[in-house]
Order: sequence, then C-alpha cells, then structure tokens
Amino acid sequence: MIKFKDITLEDKEVITSITMNSDRKNCDLSFSNLCSWRFMYGTQFAIVDGFLVIKFHLNEKPTYMLPVGEGDLKKILESLIEDAESEGQPFLMYGICNNTKEEIENLMPQRFEFSSNRDYTDYVYLRTDLAELKGKKYQSKRNHVNKFYKTYSDYEYAPITSGRISECLRLEEEWCRANNCGQQNGLGNERKSLTYALNHFDELGLTGGILYVDGKIAAFTFGMPINQETFGIHVEKADTQIEGAYNIINQEFARHIPEQYIYLNREEDLGIEGLRKAKLSYQPAILLEKYIAQINK
Repeated sequence: MIKFKDITLEDKEVITSITMNSDRKNCDLSFSNLCSWRFMYGTQFAIVDGFLVIKFHLNEKPTYMLPVGEGDLKKILESLIEDAESEGQPFLMYGICNNTKEEIENLMPQRFEFSSNRDYTDYVYLRTDLAELKGKKYQSKRNHVNKFYKTYSDYEYAPITSGRISECLRLEEEWCRANNCGQQNGLGNERKSLTYALNHFDELGLTGGILYVDGKIAAFTFGMPINQETFGIHVEKADTQIEGAYNIINQEFARHIPEQYIYLNREEDLGIEGLRKAKLSYQPAILLEKYIAQINK
C-alpha cells in the first residue's frame, strides 16, 4: 500500500526536483497547478523508488497521473494498480503522451485500453515564435499589436510583484463580473484556483507580468517552469474593452521569459470554441495529446 500525502506548499522542492528534470511537457505537472487545484481533486503524492506518483479523485474514484522518474516503471504501475484495487476501484491513469503510451504498451501488452479527449490537448509553442511574431503566419497578430501601439501611447509592461497582486485580483473580479463567473462552475473553480495562486505567488514560485494602459492595469499573466526547457503559462486575463491587450501581454511575457525555455505550454482549450480558435491562431509547434489508460477487465 502506497502512503500518499496531501500536496502542500512545503512540498514544492521535493516535487519539482523530479518534474524539472523530466522531459515531460504536460501542464498538469506544474507544481502551481498541482497545488492550486488540489481543492477540487484532493491531490496527493508519494515518492516511490525515485518516481513521483500523483493521486487524485474524479467522481470519488481514485485516479493517477503517469509516474514521473527513472527506473522500473512497470513495477510502479503494478503498485498503483494494487492501490486502486485496495479501494475497490478499477485502475485509471491520466497524463500519458505518445512516447510514453508506446512504452507502457511494450511493458505491459494488452493490460490497458487507451483513449483521449481533444478538449484536454495541451498547446505548446516555441517561445521565440510568440516573442517575435515573425513571418507570414503571424501577420494578423502583428497587425493587432501595431494597432494597439498606435491607439495607446501610454502603456507599460511590468513584472508581477507582491505589491501588484491586489491590482491583478481587482482585474480578475472585473473580468468575472463581465463573464458571469458565478453562473458557471468551470469559471468559478478557475477563479478559486487563480486567487489561491496570486495569494501564494512567491511560495509557489510563480513569475508573471502586467500590462498597464493609461496608468491602469489592462492585463496580467503568470506561470512557472514545467521542466528545464518548458515554461507553463497558467493564466491570461485582460480588459476586453482594450483591443489588443491579450496580444500584447502574450508577446511581452514571452519576451521576458528566460531564453533557456524553448517551449511555452499555454495549456488546454477545454472544448471552448473561441479559446480553441485563439490558441490555434498562434500556430502551436506541438499539440500535446494526453491519453487516459483504463485497465482491461
């Protein structure tokens, strides 16, 4: 029986010591996401034979993330199957990308049935693409950016610091009023996660940026590294009355992220048509499909 413990802020170092040295680009492995969404999933973790093992509950059923680490993956998977059986439930595992799907199929032939959902595919971009917007494929984006510069001469980009958190929370509140967050469970949960992240910004290890127009906050964004070459962007919020604010905060943040990060993971579209269109319009380098493994009965 694996001894899982609840994820807390104090677990950042032990968890990121494994995820940061992995080649996995999955946005769900960001420590900030794991910690700030644990209220919804009861997220727990354990370190087993050098592997990070994550367990949460969906519809009151135990669910696992694909373990992160190096060593005997088959042995770890067998332990997770036993853990699920101890709760009287079939084994269910999320976060499996193409290369690891093949590895699991080779290690444990015909043990699992795999499925995927396009709504939960991660959008992964080259950082230089979003920072520079070069080439014909980004012409429309450059047009939006140039129009913003012509319309708003008094603008400033600045990093999120502890003294600016209250401004971000205020814009989030205004954004929620405009988008009826209270009437939509998904947006309400997102707000709870976002508020937690902003209120524990430094402890989570987040980095963010703010766009000001005429001295007032117009947009903000934040995220944190997923591994040594991939930075996860968790949130982008903007005043929709300021045309181009989303384009500018996107580009400026990409410009200010350290050059060691080759990729930017801007997470999923959740099947929201407008969000999918917007994320595809930025020409992702990788559409990171994530499979679910269910044990064959």
